[in-house]
Amino acid sequence: MRIAVIGSGIAGLASAWLLSREHAVTLYEASDYLGGHTHTHHVQLAGKEYVVDSGFIVHNPVHYPLLNALFDELGVPSQATTMSFSARHEASGLEYNATTLDTLFCQRRNLLSPRFWGMVRDLFRFYREAPALLDQPGAGPTLGDYLLQNGYGHTFRDHHLVPMASALWSSPSRQILQFPARYLVQFMANHQMLQVSGRPQWQVVKGGSSTYVRALRRRWSVQERLSSPVRSVVRRGDCVAIDSNQGVETFDHVVMACHSDQALALLSDASEQERDILGAMPYEANQVVLHTDTRVLPRSRKAWAAWNAVVPLDPEAACTVSYCMNLLQRIDAPEPLIVSLNQTESIDPQRVLRSMTYSHPVYTTASVAAQARKPEIQGKRQTWFAGAYWGWGFHEDGVRSAMEVAQALCSLVRLPKATLEPCS
Repeated sequence: MRIAVIGSGIAGLASAWLLSREHAVTLYEASDYLGGHTHTHHVQLAGKEYVVDSGFIVHNPVHYPLLNALFDELGVPSQATTMSFSARHEASGLEYNATTLDTLFCQRRNLLSPRFWGMVRDLFRFYREAPALLDQPGAGPTLGDYLLQNGYGHTFRDHHLVPMASALWSSPSRQILQFPARYLVQFMANHQMLQVSGRPQWQVVKGGSSTYVRALRRRWSVQERLSSPVRSVVRRGDCVAIDSNQGVETFDHVVMACHSDQALALLSDASEQERDILGAMPYEANQVVLHTDTRVLPRSRKAWAAWNAVVPLDPEAACTVSYCMNLLQRIDAPEPLIVSLNQTESIDPQRVLRSMTYSHPVYTTASVAAQARKPEIQGKRQTWFAGAYWGWGFHEDGVRSAMEVAQALCSLVRLPKATLEPCS
């Protein structure tokens, strides 16, 4: 069969890779590079070149089994990294790095702070009590309501849990508080984040995450359409017409591996179910800058971590987090290489190396409910939907959604059922 795949993020790449084993696949990508959030940059500092990622960065074998199976098949090597986390509250000046006691109390005055100790106690209480949500039926309360109903302190909420979740999902605080609490806890439990010890070793791809994209391209037989934005998708009985700057081409099936809102915008003849389900899963854009301006990091050098969340003065402001890539990718550079979200105005323009815009899924009770309705639209009228938004929004979710499509359209793609269990 002739199959079109629209979008070259991880879901599109995995779909094209798997489907091309049995079918003729054409991959459409609006940008001039393949990978989406898999975005690696080559930058110069003091006459030496460094390879730095700005989108997809970390994974681990325990919680990313499908992605790691793909890496193993392609011979893509990884190396250990740190997932240290810090937070800085702009209004109060409070900052800490949760890695060790020394860095946790990098501001020694917090040793005598009842509010700070209350945050620490609430953290351990949350680890103990939150898993009970998984035994309750139904969607349950939002995260904000759950924390309020169970008497968690504002310091724990505003200085730790919400900044941590904001950093994970690149979402502003107001949206994190609207997260279904059960959904957040399910993710944390599955990733062993509700425990102090015994957490998995996180890894990064050696040589930058785009290493795996190059490995795919060397081995697949896919017709690539770079810089080819699709204008519309029309279903015509037993075929699908794709209109792009390459003209109109027809295929037996189409895999919409772009974001949910993009997929809906491209469907010229969207059904009521497609409008309801895809329309309930919005995305939000985030400005991303690769730079060397350390002013976005905590004031105390002891508080510098791999992930550095900032709680802005405006509670309605977008998520602000800075990743220290020297720590995450073990880069031995003469100065810190930093990837910051939504902090462009605070960064010295002379220290900016690259600027990008990435969009991330927004999770609400409605979007989680829409995920469960995927069977209503999947495969209907020769149209398939793949994307990390069907899960928690991470690379493993994108690969899982691609596997589902490939299993339906290919006879050779077969994996153990356990690896394809729904995320939620």
